[in-house]
Amino acid sequence: MSFQCPSMPIECSGRCGQAARIKRAKDSRPVCENCFVAAFEQDVHETIMSTNLFTRGEKVALGASGGKDSTVLAYVMKTLNSRFDYGLELFLLSIDEGIKGYRDDSLQAVERNKIEYDLPLKILSYKELYNWTMDEIVAKIGKKNNCTFCGVFRRQALDRGAHILGASKLLTGHNADDMAETVLMNVLRGDIARLERCTAICTSSGGEAQLPRAKPLKFCFEKDIVMYARVKNLDYFYTECIYAPNAYRQFARTFVKRLERTRPRAILDLIRSAENISVKKDVAVPTLGFCTKCNFISSQPLCKACLLLEGLNTGDTTIGVKKKTNKMPEASVGESCSTNGGCACDQDKQTVDFYLARC
Repeated sequence: MSFQCPSMPIECSGRCGQAARIKRAKDSRPVCENCFVAAFEQDVHETIMSTNLFTRGEKVALGASGGKDSTVLAYVMKTLNSRFDYGLELFLLSIDEGIKGYRDDSLQAVERNKIEYDLPLKILSYKELYNWTMDEIVAKIGKKNNCTFCGVFRRQALDRGAHILGASKLLTGHNADDMAETVLMNVLRGDIARLERCTAICTSSGGEAQLPRAKPLKFCFEKDIVMYARVKNLDYFYTECIYAPNAYRQFARTFVKRLERTRPRAILDLIRSAENISVKKDVAVPTLGFCTKCNFISSQPLCKACLLLEGLNTGDTTIGVKKKTNKMPEASVGESCSTNGGCACDQDKQTVDFYLARC
């Protein structure tokens, strides 16, 4: 967000003597461009140091999609690694989902970043790993559940790519807005297991390498990331995935944006709330093990990726997507309800009509 009133200059809160041109989304402080960049980079550095995120000499894979978040992540990590001598060996890792008109264009931005940042790049494709592209999957299943397939396959593809590179850690560009949206989605789904761990800055993704995933931009607001990219004139891909408008996350994103307009700190409050959640001992949570087919982490004998692939390869695309439901038996005409007064049959008709009228 930039100030638009040149006749009334506001002094930078960094006390550098310059006029403020930017208002930080994170704390609403008016700052000049130089102080904004310095504060952003210092925030990321403090996040890294306060959580002991790295060990000197680690090989670290940076998830690179060509979008703003991963581009800023790559640039900032390259900068901080040099400035503070982290001693990390950095790689770019990209996944080609096979979405024409989107991923093929964004990978061109990644190729340019590879040259500009002087970082090695590894690209893996869905076609190579699963013998399917996302365009082929969408043609087969439609647009209703395509983000489920893509999300599951992408997470596993990143793990596999990092393992090929010999990386000890995988960094992703998830920001504070992403984290808040994930918290909200897990609340709406009633997913206690994921809710407890979704805000951790570093999580183990399991599999052959037991590869940890880390999120250095965890406390960076999306607006500040966009502003940083613009101030530093970073080369990134702007277009959203052509299949994203149908994603369930979009509903959570819209709600979080509305919260932010009313109270910007709501984003961090959502994250902090999830961080402070502890699950009672008597609450059943899935026990994590390993997939018997691909050896990646799973709470079932077959992981989600293998189930989805089985559905695609056998033609039953409900496998891994459709959840089993226990339907109550319906009484036939002339029969009485067998629930002995425990169902809606005994509710007052006016109450039923009231709820129907609201649907």
